Amino acid sequence: MARKNAFSLVAFALFVLLAANLTSVKSIGVCYGMIGDNLPSPSDVVGLYQLKGIRAMRIYFPDQDTFNALKGTGIDLAMDVPNDVLPSLANDASAAANWVQNNILAHDGVSFKYIVVGNELFGDAANDILPAMSKIWDALCSAGRCNQIQVSTAVSFAVVKNSYPPSSGEFGESFMFPIVNFLKNTGNPLMVSIYPYFSYVQDQAEIPLDYALFTSTAPKFSDGPYQYQNLFDAMVDSVYSALEKAGANAVSLIAVESGWPGSGGNPVGASLAVGATLSNAQTYNQNLINHVRNGTPKRPGNLETYIFAMFNENKKEGDEVERHFGLFNPDLSPIYPLNFN
Repeated sequence: MARKNAFSLVAFALFVLLAANLTSVKSIGVCYGMIGDNLPSPSDVVGLYQLKGIRAMRIYFPDQDTFNALKGTGIDLAMDVPNDVLPSLANDASAAANWVQNNILAHDGVSFKYIVVGNELFGDAANDILPAMSKIWDALCSAGRCNQIQVSTAVSFAVVKNSYPPSSGEFGESFMFPIVNFLKNTGNPLMVSIYPYFSYVQDQAEIPLDYALFTSTAPKFSDGPYQYQNLFDAMVDSVYSALEKAGANAVSLIAVESGWPGSGGNPVGASLAVGATLSNAQTYNQNLINHVRNGTPKRPGNLETYIFAMFNENKKEGDEVERHFGLFNPDLSPIYPLNFN
């Protein structure tokens, strides 16, 4: 009896360790942007994901070399339908079925997890999101894959208005309501880019740096029963509040992009970078990795999150700071150390 009890305790301890490891691994992925002329090969990049224990990847368009490198690795893949492809898929079910066939079904051994239909679209272009998502979902279901692969879209945090306090959050864009209704009815998640860095830069008078970096030692404010010690939680919970107000409480949330630049110009036009240092980037990203397995005050539990990005992208358009979110150098060495587990 004593030996049996001892064995049970050992088995239980191993189970707890395994569960903790799986939770940490499943919490964090890294976005693999490719807008650069100095980046390593996809096979080397996938090897780096494996070496570092990064179990999820996001890419922004279908890429055959990446598919080949991912086969058999078990790395979960979130793959975008590029913005310029959406109009053709939104208006033609056969085009959507062909896209699914050519970019998903034809690649056995790749662990597709999410299809991300469009990235941070606004205005008239956003009207293509829902019909494209619906047709891709139908194509996946016709192929017997909609129980394995989820379909969503990646939206900017700017779709939320009245985000302070978090309980006031609501969607300020009309296109969001039919999208979240579709997600609710199909059991798919909503993907949102969550960047405390940009909020900090744009409102330094109201947002302390420690609140943005997860380093505050005490809560900054209370909202009903919830206390907020970091800006990331407040942003995420304002999205949850927006979902609730839209009648979509059951829709889960994925932070599909988050990160902090290691250098670069100020995105609002000042000549010097504000807070964009390697030290701040390391602090933010390591704290993000450590934090998201616990969820937020409003929704405790694992929050799946993707760090942006694997590498600096020297050909990316926009403000200089956009080219400096990378975690690794082109030679695969870390720009600064991170522990992904």
